[in-house]
Amino acid sequence: MKAPTAIIADDERLMREQLRRRLREAWPELQVVAEAVNGGEAVEQVASLKPDLAFLDIRMPGKTGIDAAREIGTRCHIVFVTAYDVHAVEAFEQGAIDYLLKPADPQRLALTVQRLKARLAEQEPAANLGAAIARLEGLAGRIAPATRPGERLQWIQAGLGQQLRLLPVDEVVFLQAQDKYTAVATAKEIALVRKPIREFVDELDPDRFWQIHRGTLVAVKEIAAVHRDGEQLIVQLRHRSERLEVSRSFAGKFRQM
Repeated sequence: MKAPTAIIADDERLMREQLRRRLREAWPELQVVAEAVNGGEAVEQVASLKPDLAFLDIRMPGKTGIDAAREIGTRCHIVFVTAYDVHAVEAFEQGAIDYLLKPADPQRLALTVQRLKARLAEQEPAANLGAAIARLEGLAGRIAPATRPGERLQWIQAGLGQQLRLLPVDEVVFLQAQDKYTAVATAKEIALVRKPIREFVDELDPDRFWQIHRGTLVAVKEIAAVHRDGEQLIVQLRHRSERLEVSRSFAGKFRQM
């Protein structure tokens, strides 16, 4: 049998690379024949390459994944890759459309692969695709994805050596300004992000990350204790050995000390 083929469309390079890697692990026979950075490119690639599958990010600049799916129609099977939360996904899920949540979870991807293999074996286009896309289009206007500008960060793109990594915000212990960069620390490693810490102050949930210094944010759940060293307040962490200083401007969070 001919090996199945696919394209991946997402305006975030790191997301495309991660999905390609996860697909290679979950479905070695699948050949990813092209990548697109917007819906327009995806439509052109489907027309020229005639892949069996198209993995489309819902929100892309210019022509969205929904726009692209409408133009692609039944020429290949559609899989939406989305930052919508689980409840929103459940609201639009129908048999005609498969989906993956960003970042792609290996277990959820394995289920999607099983469904896609069954669909390809049937050799028939998805039924009621237009109705499913219309329903999804209606939801897209009402429900905000987790990564929309102004919403809270869910993951951080960071450099570790020669690699780009995607760090879940839930794993971050603290962030600290380092010249033009921000050091992002997890329990096991520290990565550098070319982004000023003031942007993280705006993007991270202030109930989960406290600013304790002009150049330091700490995950509240990672605070093991706060103690005095002379006049200075010091934060002791649960999963790292660093001692983080609390400046006077932000000492109000620990008034009971």
